[in-house]
Amino acid sequence: MQIIEFPERNAWADLLRRPSLDTKMLEETVASIIGDVRQNGDDALRRFSRQFDRHSIDEFEVTEHEFAEAETAISAELRSAIATAIENIGRFHAVTESDPEPIETMRGVLCWRRILPIEKVGLYVPAGSAPLFSTVLMLAIPAKLAGCNEVIMCSPPNENGKVEPATLYAARVCGVDRVYKIGGAQAIAAMAYGTETVPSVYKIFGPGNQFVTEAKLQVMRSGVAIDMPAGPSEVAVLVDSTCKPEFAAADLLSQAEHGPDSQVMLVSTDRGVIRSVIAEVESQIVRLPRKDTAMAAIANSKAILVESIDAAVELLNEYAAEHLIIATDDAGAVADRITNAGSVFIGNFSCEAAGDYASGTNHTLPTGGAARSYSGVTVSSFKKSITYQKLSEEGIRNLAPTIETMASAEGLEAHARAASVRVAASGGQNDV
Repeated sequence: MQIIEFPERNAWADLLRRPSLDTKMLEETVASIIGDVRQNGDDALRRFSRQFDRHSIDEFEVTEHEFAEAETAISAELRSAIATAIENIGRFHAVTESDPEPIETMRGVLCWRRILPIEKVGLYVPAGSAPLFSTVLMLAIPAKLAGCNEVIMCSPPNENGKVEPATLYAARVCGVDRVYKIGGAQAIAAMAYGTETVPSVYKIFGPGNQFVTEAKLQVMRSGVAIDMPAGPSEVAVLVDSTCKPEFAAADLLSQAEHGPDSQVMLVSTDRGVIRSVIAEVESQIVRLPRKDTAMAAIANSKAILVESIDAAVELLNEYAAEHLIIATDDAGAVADRITNAGSVFIGNFSCEAAGDYASGTNHTLPTGGAARSYSGVTVSSFKKSITYQKLSEEGIRNLAPTIETMASAEGLEAHARAASVRVAASGGQNDV
């Protein structure tokens, strides 16, 4: 890890900047894939399956036999763990907003809002080197709680040409309606625009690699909603002399093992603690099955020494980490001062892995600084609202002068007339 001591405030922007990619080739490649799927449907999906997944798949939808096969392929222990996670995630996400009561904004003018589920949603669950079946729980549970009518899912096939058993089992127990053996940008395109096999949806959720992320951004520009911009996983860990260095090191490594591009940051007010945590990282990393991946991420990571907790809070609010762990004295009070983060873990025993799997919150979170303006996935992410207004004759008479004055000031006389003709028809008058 690179150690940076007491960086000047004017250097923070450069220090906290995420690595940038040359996106021109990425954009062109993804645009080509999306265009092909949009024009050629399942034929394009089959070609991309052979090209990227090395499988010739004729039928993309997972069959009942494959679901049954998946259930028997995973252990009873894993099924029990998934059940516990489902219970906790469901309990946390079940607290939802309700339709607010109508408000009379002016005599005769009644306004209200109705909250409705998004009817058709698509979930993307990555596979790659570490199949993330936990993502199924994080997306499908709030989707079903929201009341979405149609919940479909795409996940890349494994070396056997099938979706990972744990992913399929999670999809079944969480109530996903249909699952497809499709990965990458082509899966996003299929869910966005539909093919002969895959239905189109109104909003797409889920993390993925740079091709998936770019595909989500491109389909969003054509009117298909997405959950949030997302990039490589990241964690920031704030520690002082009260932390357990072995815990902090384990948290840094738990994020580093996601991929070589994972973003890992350690912040502390204590030089000795930084050294202790780095020593623990070096000790623990050699025992990891994914040590090469973790080492690549750690090599690009930073440990930042700051003068005070105040400076640490200011720096971390500017960074806006996906995951933020606070292992300091009075960690709860420090957490209350955080305004930009995807999810915050308070105290020595609150490991980031708890949120990844089973504490109850969601691990689908904004990355790359997007936590300054985006939230993680919740039941509300799967809902939309429609506003209503109902004006009586008295209401339009009361509001018409305001409408007419404002419309005339904007040069939109038809808008003004829409109010004035109603006033005239009601036998009323106004002075405008």
